[in-house]
Amino acid sequence: MNKIQLKEILVNARKDKNLTQNQVALCTDKDISRQYYGMIENGERRPSVEVAKAISVVLDIPWTIFFEVNCNQELQTTNKII
Repeated sequence: MNKIQLKEILVNARKDKNLTQNQVALCTDKDISRQYYGMIENGERRPSVEVAKAISVVLDIPWTIFFEVNCNQELQTTNKII
């Protein structure tokens, strides 16, 4: 999975529940800001396991999804060839 796919999953799950980014952040009870959640949703930050689990409860998605993202596929491909 790549960052774009993760973003689509998070945005769709959030919209299915009629939530804003701020509401997701507040519902986690982990004291995260709307800005931080937005960075997670955009693939700019990877949450801690604790925050990932809290978001997954709010959005009803698997918490492990945050750790299945291939951040730099080109670098990984290059390293596999070497």
